[in-house]
Amino acid sequence: MMTWLRRFSPRVVLAVSTGLFLAPSLLASPATLETIVKRGFLNCGVNQGLAGFSSPDAQGNWVGLDVDYCRAIAAAVLKDATKVKYRPLSAKERFTALQSGEIDVLSRNTTWTISRDASLGLDFVGVTYYDGQGFMVRKKSKIATAKKLNGATVCVNAGTTTELNLADWFRTLGQKYKILSFEKNDEVVAAYDAGRCDAYTTDQSGLFSERNKLKNPDDHVILPEIISKEPLGPAVRQGDDAWADIARWVLNAWLEAEELGLTQASIDQAKASPNPNIRRLVGVEGDFGKMLGLDPEWAMRIVKQVGNYGESFERNLGASTRLKIVRGQNRLWKDGGLQYPLPLR
Repeated sequence: MMTWLRRFSPRVVLAVSTGLFLAPSLLASPATLETIVKRGFLNCGVNQGLAGFSSPDAQGNWVGLDVDYCRAIAAAVLKDATKVKYRPLSAKERFTALQSGEIDVLSRNTTWTISRDASLGLDFVGVTYYDGQGFMVRKKSKIATAKKLNGATVCVNAGTTTELNLADWFRTLGQKYKILSFEKNDEVVAAYDAGRCDAYTTDQSGLFSERNKLKNPDDHVILPEIISKEPLGPAVRQGDDAWADIARWVLNAWLEAEELGLTQASIDQAKASPNPNIRRLVGVEGDFGKMLGLDPEWAMRIVKQVGNYGESFERNLGASTRLKIVRGQNRLWKDGGLQYPLPLR
């Protein structure tokens, strides 16, 4: 029995050996990688449409930072970044879709919190975007600070941390507010644009994105206050540590490639580098692919087919896009940001 149990996490081993009850998701068979390889594509849960993170382009192809993360997994695991099927999910649907096995990974601007990590049968594998909740109002309201929203009606997305943060904000200020919530992002935006609420609140990155959907985007302003911490990142089901390791190290390799200066244009020459860190990432030294159940060039393919994290950020969110989001705290640690890839060694 104990040989069989070694396939599972220490928490599962302890629970089974001591007779404790476990949720079904925690006893899931650790065969996600094998299932995906046999199936031939990755099932990726994404936002229903959030520009810069996950939305279909003019040709119907899904694009965005969250989309690129799933493409990176497919490049590493299936050797082809195009072998992904995207499942657009509302905030309310996303966790059920992951828990039920409908998707293999959730990459949908989802905040990593203790309650989600510890009680929903899922594991976060890192942070792809450091964000914080903000507010958008109409310029004609003359409101310059979120502290002046006393008595306001605020539009929010149901089933998110946004509602809880909003309650904390107004309770701290001792102010009153009314909430108008909707399940889908587009419903929230439409209600705000129609004048049904005085303010719209969500992650600040989302405000930049959704503002472009308004009839007259320039008539709206994003207020300066950030009222929460929103570390957004991908999650997988609990019970398959091997798959969680792959999802985690794909993200770290994506970031490490940028730190090492490896780009889509330069990656083919990287195998000749004398730099030990580069040689490990491209699979010339070490058995790191084997440790993950992958081949030696798993990380090299991520860069070749998707680009490094910085390339994806600029392509989807940066100065050349409509969003023009300043990278800020999402810069690498060596550049004053919070993105700190774990060492591949």
